[in-house]
Amino acid sequence: ENRPIPEPGPNEVLLRMHSVGICGSDVHYWQHGRIGDFVVKDPMVLGHEASGTVVKVGPGVAHLKPGDRVAIEPGVPREMDEFCKTGRYNLSPTIFFCATPPDDGNLCRYYKHSASYCYKLPDNVTFEEGALIEPLSVGIHACKRAGVTLGSKVFVSGSGPIGLVNVLVAKMMGAAAVVITDLSASRLQKAKEVGADFTIQVKNETPQEVASKVESLLGCMPEITVECTGVQACIQAGIYATRSGGTLVLVGLGPEMVTVPIVNAAVREVDIRGIFRYCNTWPVAIALLASKRINVKPLVTHRFPLEKALEAFETTKRGEGVKVMLKCDPTDHNP
Repeated sequence: ENRPIPEPGPNEVLLRMHSVGICGSDVHYWQHGRIGDFVVKDPMVLGHEASGTVVKVGPGVAHLKPGDRVAIEPGVPREMDEFCKTGRYNLSPTIFFCATPPDDGNLCRYYKHSASYCYKLPDNVTFEEGALIEPLSVGIHACKRAGVTLGSKVFVSGSGPIGLVNVLVAKMMGAAAVVITDLSASRLQKAKEVGADFTIQVKNETPQEVASKVESLLGCMPEITVECTGVQACIQAGIYATRSGGTLVLVGLGPEMVTVPIVNAAVREVDIRGIFRYCNTWPVAIALLASKRINVKPLVTHRFPLEKALEAFETTKRGEGVKVMLKCDPTDHNP
């Protein structure tokens, strides 16, 4: 609250923040102080799902001006390396990423960011939708890596925010049928609302039993499975469920070592692909939101002012609702 307002560099913009979504990774850093090799060693600002208004631009910025409403892509490469040259800048080892130690996030009143990674929002796209482009991007990147196309049968494992955006994107990309699993009946109901064709509430079934339920609901084994939990049993079910010659994309992150039926996948030529965040997704997402081809508004279930950030984090930690949104600009009550 009391930090000085930063001054933008030559190719940066200063933003008055508006809407910032809370992600599971934010809660994880808050609770555990690390995710894998990323360890919080000094005080760090959280938040990486964000939108705001340009207040000031650096002298090298031509495409934005004060007053522009923008969505922020949190990952900015620090150097033009081989990954940037091939368009896969998300894999650059030197990338700056909001709220990944030691880089500060944007859950604050004023924030400066690389202008090239701030995208102007059309008038018919709200600040909240702009903040939701970050989780939506995970779905776009995962479904592209999975090869979702016209008529695909898709199995999404896990009905949290990332599972739900994968349902939205898979349907938009032409999936004929999507089945989704979760432990929570209320989350599966939300999945139905956003377009899932079938839901399975998992209780204590074995991974093979889950796979056979998926097959019986779809009428065949899915060509594509998008695993959004990182739970060992769910990854196992994903392998068993995926049709021979199909693709399993691992989105959820769990323990470093998991035991999976890798020979089953190998002899059936099931491709296992990972994803790391996203790249080149903001223009696509903005076009989808502006054309109303995709509706992310139902994902926001809770809203808090910045002063009640702790309450917002507690709500997310308890797993209530779907997406908790913080409002950083006290003068603006428009979502």
